[in-house]
Amino acid sequence: MPKLSVIVPCHNVQEFAEDTLRSLANNAGPTTEFILVDDCSTDATPEMLDRWEQRLPGATVIRHEENRGIARSRNAGIEAARGDYLTFLDGDDWYGPGHLDELVRVIERLDCDFVRTDHVQSTGTKRVVRRAPAPVRDAVLHPRDVIAPPQAETMVDYPFVWAGVYRRALFEDGALRFAADLRTAEDRLWTWRLHLAARSFAVTGLLGVFYRRGVTTSLTQIRDARQLDFIPAHDALLADLAADPEGDRFLPKAVRTYCALIAFHLANIRRYHAPVARQLKKRVTSALQRMPQDVLDRTLAEMDHERADRLQRMRAAAGKAA
Repeated sequence: MPKLSVIVPCHNVQEFAEDTLRSLANNAGPTTEFILVDDCSTDATPEMLDRWEQRLPGATVIRHEENRGIARSRNAGIEAARGDYLTFLDGDDWYGPGHLDELVRVIERLDCDFVRTDHVQSTGTKRVVRRAPAPVRDAVLHPRDVIAPPQAETMVDYPFVWAGVYRRALFEDGALRFAADLRTAEDRLWTWRLHLAARSFAVTGLLGVFYRRGVTTSLTQIRDARQLDFIPAHDALLADLAADPEGDRFLPKAVRTYCALIAFHLANIRRYHAPVARQLKKRVTSALQRMPQDVLDRTLAEMDHERADRLQRMRAAAGKAA
């Protein structure tokens, strides 16, 4: 049985797949399996994956006959995984040599539920190190203890699920699946749920995963209604917290993050087509009404004037519409 399962969703990544797959080969070994999920690609990606399945030790290709999205693709990989530990890589990103062996060594040494790492952001030829916002490094912590404070960047604001490794037990009995109804922001909701569900974690300073930013086919670059899935994602988070015995402890952070994302999208509303922009405004006014109003009051009082004013105006519009 493999020790580590690497789940790699791929959709129309022919331009980058060779680099990704070659990096997997540079990390191959007798205790590692690679689950390559072709999410109904319409370019040369399927043929490339088929060729590499024959060349890459431990590789298996799963093929979707219709496009299901990255959440379902990751879930399919989770279901097929046999390793003691799981990790993820997107089909246009890559690993440095030896990164996966080091990941396993770290999580076995620290003996915790999951380990998060730093990563290298790649934009063209430019490289920037992105550090996980952890209070300490190489020390085991409780995941709930790093969610707050609301006004600071914390580990739940680091939604790069591929920058880490996770004990298989976290996924047993159908747990910790990605929300299949979300086309974007599924990683943000999953990161919160991970921190609420696990009992121990650590952060280490490995720099072996490279994130390719600015790819035109990336979901971060789209301009359509899929970008608005941050709204149902955070509604689901608020529902989770409402059912959690410690939910009140984390509500200020969740509402603050939700408001910050709303303000970001409103500030960039011109990049959307007009029907999507109108939908954004309508859904935001409803979202602000659904939030716990006392927590929202405190959140807006503590935010900077520009963002708070923008949200207050949307909130007032909701009141008038009602």
